[in-house]
Amino acid sequence: MSEPVNADPAELAKFSELAHRWWDPDGEFRPLHQINPLRLDWIDGLCELSGKRVLDVGCGGGILTDAMARKGADVLGIDLASKSLCVAQLHALDAGTKNVQYRELSAEALAQEQPASFDAVTCMEMLEHVPEPASVVHACSALVKPGGWVFFSTLNRNAKAFMQAIVAAEYVLNLLPRGTHEYAKMIRPSELAASCRSAGLHVQHAKGLAYNPLTQRYRLSADTGVNYLLATRRIA
Repeated sequence: MSEPVNADPAELAKFSELAHRWWDPDGEFRPLHQINPLRLDWIDGLCELSGKRVLDVGCGGGILTDAMARKGADVLGIDLASKSLCVAQLHALDAGTKNVQYRELSAEALAQEQPASFDAVTCMEMLEHVPEPASVVHACSALVKPGGWVFFSTLNRNAKAFMQAIVAAEYVLNLLPRGTHEYAKMIRPSELAASCRSAGLHVQHAKGLAYNPLTQRYRLSADTGVNYLLATRRIA
């Protein structure tokens, strides 16, 4: 009997409906296009991507996946939303991006198939959309080589994050489609750090993502109160 898949069908349907909009820089995924250079440079600064074998978990339409491949990494993107993966594959063909592949499967399934196979693993803006985020964290740890890097980004769970990431972003500024995030699924940094430690990952760095509604620009900051990123390393 096959293991249950750690995915919410409603979440997969939500992103599948928007799949054709992934690569529109002015569409529903505009924030991802805007923050992509920031998170790409942060990842590359800590773990030089060129020549590395990298896995992007929950890759969606491939915005980060494609960018890492263009930095010289050999990248595999995985997701369970088939329409999003089709968009990612078509974009790679259209853009002529080399060294990038996409597969429809879960991190847990790939961890059984290819343990300790990647120099780095990224899991960005995905943990808050799955039923068991700790399971994904453990799979990411199993997939990376000893001493390798695992990067996460997600949303904090507090009043400030609720006001900025849901009320402001989805209902006032219309930066994201309404219903993109559920408050109960957001994850405090302490909770994610605990999952990382349990999975054998050491937290090395933390950064926040701040948005200025006047300039409509994002920047990395020390404030992890809303959007935040964690850089971890697998214990050798």
